[in-house]
Amino acid sequence: MDAMGGDFGPPETVKGGIQALSNENIELLLVGDQELVQAELDRYDTAGQSVRVVPSIGKIGDDEHPIQALRYKPKASILVATNLVKTGNADVVVSMGSTGASMASAVFLLGLMDGLERPCIGGPFLGVSPGTVMVDAGSNLDCRPGLMLSFAALGSVFAHRFLGIENPRVGLLSVGSEEAKGNRQVQESYGLLRESHLNFIGNVEGMDFFTGRADVIVCDGFVGNILMKFAEGLGGALSGFLEERLAGVLSPDDLARFKDDLWQTTNMPRTMGGPLFGVNGAVVLGHGSCEASGIAGAIHTAQWYVQVGLVESMKEELSQIHRNQQAAEESPKAAAKLQAGS
Repeated sequence: MDAMGGDFGPPETVKGGIQALSNENIELLLVGDQELVQAELDRYDTAGQSVRVVPSIGKIGDDEHPIQALRYKPKASILVATNLVKTGNADVVVSMGSTGASMASAVFLLGLMDGLERPCIGGPFLGVSPGTVMVDAGSNLDCRPGLMLSFAALGSVFAHRFLGIENPRVGLLSVGSEEAKGNRQVQESYGLLRESHLNFIGNVEGMDFFTGRADVIVCDGFVGNILMKFAEGLGGALSGFLEERLAGVLSPDDLARFKDDLWQTTNMPRTMGGPLFGVNGAVVLGHGSCEASGIAGAIHTAQWYVQVGLVESMKEELSQIHRNQQAAEESPKAAAKLQAGS
């Protein structure tokens, strides 16, 4: 755990880690400033629990350029935490810190899966549709069609292995369900997805996050991040709206449970983020605004990420995608050579 990450680290990151220790079978490594993190840890009774502090120096903020910061802060918490995974001293890294710095650290230290240009963030993000996976949730603002196909493959593996969905249905987010709808990026991505071995069902629209029409919905990070933050804002506003109107009708405990249910998903408690797909190691990222319960949820997700072997499964799926693409590209060439020879 990058204990320095997020808006409320280390108080909330340590608190969330302690909550996770009581529910999960894990060993918790809290990476951060030795004195600050230890002072927070000392506030809890950790007797008999497997938790320790791994010292680091400084953190990378959201206002810093990720690549430059990695160079000038080589012992920052996210780098030290990610390196624990690289060296085999940890199975997964969780961070609520700068998404850019977390991604850059993962790519730099763990490397990208073969044939992939960039990683992406994905997973369920709506409590009312816990079986619908979205990729990308904000890591890539501009995507070529080939990258959209790779993201679809990664999302499909996640839906199958993490959520237990057999042969997940993959939809491409557009402004209409018809094949011709959408901008150039969507139309070109449609063709690649249609020719892939994935269970592609065509274009889907924004309302299909709630209809259950697709198990995986693919979009670029620009659209995905807007959707995710809109849903978070709407959830918070709706929660307050209903709480005000249901006060006196429901007990305080029932209201609290109702608010939790707005965010809760079947297998993945509220993380306000998701797994980072496409790097050679398990990484889970969350929003800086996460408090202890969300951080504990992210750790729960991280544990599952490792237990179901998502990294290896995603490598295999990407390899299959790229073999199919190569075969499709070579087939016209072979036909042209045959025609020329005749």
